Amino acid sequence: MSGVSWEISEDMDGQVVQTIGGEERTSYSVGISDLSDEILLCILRHVPVCDLLLNVANVCQKLRMLCYDKTLLTQVSLSEDYMADDFMVVHAIEKLASHVQSLSLNGCYWLSGSVLKYLTCCRAVTHLDVTGCRLTSLRLSRLLSSLTLLQSLAFDVVSTFNAAQLSSEAVDTLSRLSELRQTLLTPSYGVVPCCAKLRKLMLQFDISDVTREGVGVCCQLMVGQSSVPHYQQLEEFTARLAPGEVNQTLLLLYLAVFSVHVPDRLRVFLVSIPGPNPAHWPAAKPLAQSLGQRGDLEAMQLPRSWLDSFSLKRALEGNSPKHLSFSRCPALWPQVFQSLLEGGVKDATQLTTLNLSGINHVLYTDCRNVEDQLVASTMSRLAIGCSNLKHLNLMHTHYHHEKTLGFGGETHLCASLAKLKSLRSLTLPACALSDGLNTNQNSSNNTSPSSLLLGLKKSARVGLQNYKPDSEPSLLGDSTSGLTQLLAGCPFLETLELIGPGFVSVLPRLEPCTRASVEPRGMCAWARGVGDAHLAVLEALPRLRCLTLAGLPGVLRGTGLVQLAKQCKDLQVLSLANIGSLKTMNYTPMLLDTLKHCTQLQELRLEQPYLNANASFFEALSFCTCLQRVCLISRSGTFDPSATETFMERCYHVMMCHMFMGGTLVACRTLQKTLMERFSGERSALSVVIYPLQHEDLPSVIRDIPLTLLDRITLFQSHVAQPPHLSPL
Repeated sequence: MSGVSWEISEDMDGQVVQTIGGEERTSYSVGISDLSDEILLCILRHVPVCDLLLNVANVCQKLRMLCYDKTLLTQVSLSEDYMADDFMVVHAIEKLASHVQSLSLNGCYWLSGSVLKYLTCCRAVTHLDVTGCRLTSLRLSRLLSSLTLLQSLAFDVVSTFNAAQLSSEAVDTLSRLSELRQTLLTPSYGVVPCCAKLRKLMLQFDISDVTREGVGVCCQLMVGQSSVPHYQQLEEFTARLAPGEVNQTLLLLYLAVFSVHVPDRLRVFLVSIPGPNPAHWPAAKPLAQSLGQRGDLEAMQLPRSWLDSFSLKRALEGNSPKHLSFSRCPALWPQVFQSLLEGGVKDATQLTTLNLSGINHVLYTDCRNVEDQLVASTMSRLAIGCSNLKHLNLMHTHYHHEKTLGFGGETHLCASLAKLKSLRSLTLPACALSDGLNTNQNSSNNTSPSSLLLGLKKSARVGLQNYKPDSEPSLLGDSTSGLTQLLAGCPFLETLELIGPGFVSVLPRLEPCTRASVEPRGMCAWARGVGDAHLAVLEALPRLRCLTLAGLPGVLRGTGLVQLAKQCKDLQVLSLANIGSLKTMNYTPMLLDTLKHCTQLQELRLEQPYLNANASFFEALSFCTCLQRVCLISRSGTFDPSATETFMERCYHVMMCHMFMGGTLVACRTLQKTLMERFSGERSALSVVIYPLQHEDLPSVIRDIPLTLLDRITLFQSHVAQPPHLSPL
C-alpha cells in the first residue's frame, strides 16, 4: 500500500469519484436523500421555522414530509429570527397553525401589530409568548377569545392597556390560565385579577419614575383593579425589578395578599430588587417559615432587608432546593454556609444554581482583612457538599491568595472550585485568579491607613478608574497555576465572566444596583495581577460560548485574547470592558487579530474610553460573519462613518448596531439615519442607535430601545447563577 495514492474528487454532477493511483475505480453519488430521517431531523432542528416551511419544504417530497414532522412544529420560537419579516411570519403561521402547541414571538419588536391577528388560527396553542410585540388590549382580547386551550401567556402591560376592553370569552380563557408572565411598563395589575387558577406568576417591573416629559410617575391603581386574587393555587412567584420607587411600591401591592395568607403550595419565591435599601416587607418572616414547613422548596431569593439569619435557617431546614440566590446579602454569610455545609438542608447535592454575588462578610470597606475574603477551605467543602452545581456566581467578592492549605490540601480558591465537575457557568472576581503579590505589596494592602489619610483620600471615578499597572510592584513570576487547576477540573464551562471587583460600566442596565454593589475605593490591587497569561490559559475551554472580561488593568497587550480565540472556535458572545490602561488602548492590534478568529461570534460588546472604531477595526470585525449584535461604548471614542457603513454592508446578519461614542450629535444622527435608510428595507429587525455618550438626552434614547435589546447592550450585570425564572427576558 505504500506505493498507492488515494484521491477523492467531486465531478460537476455532484458525484464523488474515488481513484487509486490516478486510475478511476468506482463512482458513486451521495445525496441528502441518502441520509436517514433521524439525521435529517437533527439537521432541520437548526433551521429557522420560516425557512423550514417556506423554502426547505419546497425542495423535494421527502424534505416536505420531514419539515412537517410534529417534532419540529409542536414547539416553535421566532425569537431572534431577525430575517423573518411580516410576510414570512404570516405565511409560516398559516402553514403551522394546525400543528403548533407552543409559540414564542418573544422580542419580535420589528413585527407589525397586524401580524398578531393571524395567531387566532392557531387553535391548538397552549403556550403563547408575545412579550415585546405590539399588542393592544383589543388584539389581546381577540387572541384570548380564539385560543381557548391556552394554559400559559406572556405579554407586556403598556400604558394604553385597559382590562375593561377584554371580552367575556377572553376573561373566561384567563380564568383557566395556569401560568402568566407580565412585563409591566406602567403601574397596573394587568390581567392578574382575572387569573384565579394561576400556579406560576412571573413579573418584570420596568417602570420609570419619570416620563420622557419629566413628569413624575406615581403608583396609584384604580379601585376596580384592587381585586387581586389570593393566589390559592400559586406554586411559583418570581419578580424582577428595574430601579425606581414605583417598581418597589407596585411589587408590594402584588404581594399584599401574602401578608394575609401564604399559598399552601408555594415552592418557588424569587424577588430581585436592585439598590442598597429595598423597602422592608413585614410578611417576609412568615413567608420564610411557611416555605420551610413542607420540605418541597425548590428556589428562593429575597432582598437582604427582608430576611435574617434565623428566618433563613427555618426556610432551608429540611428542604432540598435547586436554586438559591443571596446576592448582596453580607449579613447572611455565616448562615448560608452553615445551612449548606452542616446539614441545614436535607440534600445539598440537589442544588444546581447558587448566587453568592457580593456576599462578603463586610461588603463595603477600605481596609480588607482575612474575614472579608472567600476562604479556600470553605469553598472546598461547598464544592464537595454541592457537587452538582452547574451555575455559580461569586461576583463582587474577594479572594487574596495566601498559600494556606485548604480542606482537601488545596492552596488556591480555584483548586477548590475545580471540584465542581458539572459546572457550566461561572462568574469570578478578577482577584481570585491571582496567585499572589510580593511581600511588600501584600503587607501594604493589609495595613490600615490613618483616619486622616482616609479623609483626604481621593474617591474613585466610577467606571473610569485611571489604572497604572506599571506603577505596581511586579508579580512573583507570571504564574497561572490556580486558573490552570480550575480549567482542568471544569472543562465543560460554557459561560465564564471575570470581572474586576471595582468595575462599573458607564452605561449599566441597573445603575443604582451596580453602583451599590462595588466598593467606593475602586479596583482591588490583587486584580492587577491578572494579565495576558491568564487569558491565554482560557484556551483550555473548547466548549466556551460566552466570555466576559471587565476591569482587568493587568491585561496590557492582549496576546492572551488571540490565543484563546484561536482555540475557542465556538465563541458566540464576547464582552470586553476597561482592559489594560484606560488612558490609551494598547491592546488594539491584538483585539483586531482576535476578531479575525471569532468566526462564530454572534454578539460583541466593547467598552473602552479611547476606542477608535476606524476602518481597520471594522475590517477586522467583518470577519465575524455570523455577527448579529454589536455595541460599542466609549466616552472619548471616535468612529469612521464610511467604515461603519461598509461593515454593515458586509455583515448582513447584523440587526443591532448600537454605538455610544464621542463626537457631535449631528455626526451621530447623520450616520444613524444613513444606516437606517440604506439597510432597514432588507432588514426589518434592524435597530441602529448612534448617540454621544455624554449627551443629556441619552436616558430618553435608551428608554426607547426595546427591552430585549436593552439587556443586550448593558451586559455587565452578571446574570450567571440567576435562577432560570430571573434570567433576562
